[in-house]
Amino acid sequence: MEPTLEVNPASAESRDTYAEVPVKRAEHRESGLTRLLEQQAAKVPSDYFLATALGAMAASLLLEFTQRPRLGRFLGLWPTPLLVMGVYTKLVKEFGTR
Repeated sequence: MEPTLEVNPASAESRDTYAEVPVKRAEHRESGLTRLLEQQAAKVPSDYFLATALGAMAASLLLEFTQRPRLGRFLGLWPTPLLVMGVYTKLVKEFGTR
């Protein structure tokens, strides 16, 4: 497998490398910042988000049993946003950036 050249998504050269998907309506066009974030988010494996969410659930349960319920409930709020971020990165990988 050949090593790939990393291109800075914010550079002018990347506009040629990453072809933008045509958008039918102008009001649905995304900004350059969104494009940059989607390209960087697509590099993170979705498994990391799943593992982190499961770790937060385990830590929350452990803290509930060790008489630290306030911290345990705080950590118990994390899995949902982490799983949503994992789904988002999966969608960006499947459908590409717009």
